[in-house]
Amino acid sequence: MNSTYKIFSYILILSFGFLLMIGCMDTNELPDRGYTLVWSDEFDGTTGDPPNPEFWNYDIGTGDNGWGNNELQYYTDRTENIHIDGKGNLVIKAINEPFAGRNFTSARITTKGLKEFRFGRIEARIQTPFGQGLWPAFWMLGANIDGVGWPQAGEMDIMELRGQQPSTSIGSIHGPGYSAGEAISGSFQLFDSRFDTEFHVFAIEWGLISLISL
Repeated sequence: MNSTYKIFSYILILSFGFLLMIGCMDTNELPDRGYTLVWSDEFDGTTGDPPNPEFWNYDIGTGDNGWGNNELQYYTDRTENIHIDGKGNLVIKAINEPFAGRNFTSARITTKGLKEFRFGRIEARIQTPFGQGLWPAFWMLGANIDGVGWPQAGEMDIMELRGQQPSTSIGSIHGPGYSAGEAISGSFQLFDSRFDTEFHVFAIEWGLISLISL
């Protein structure tokens, strides 16, 4: 009997939003899950500061085919598009403006090359935007993406939200044979509330599963 499994490290990515605010965690709001905190970013800083360069770097430009999603914005590292608000929040802002051949700008930051995660709970406290065509996301991508490509590297979408559906959050897992439209997905619906009116905690809990072949 052989035990066969592959374990990949993942990086965090935050992208796109008219006004996507990521705040520090209030752990008193959550039940004790027995985890030990190994890293956090509380987004401390002065109003207008960029995110901490020890934790975050930027994807710049439009990527291949709008980062694979036919996205219309040009991602920048400008503080007009991404900055600390001085109250413990990170603001990612999309702007309707001509820039580098595109009509919109926004920001997309990752922990690639700086922080990688394997197992445990990954979470963020986020207030999402509202509006047609907006697509905020909090997700993880295999750290070996440059070597093996997508979807072989794997992808965990902790939160995706269509701006015209402010009460519905979508989570998905992508990998070889179950990617894009064939991804393993589920949705969460708020009733009598919306994700753009207040902060909510979005999280994934990732454990080790061994695949046994006889």
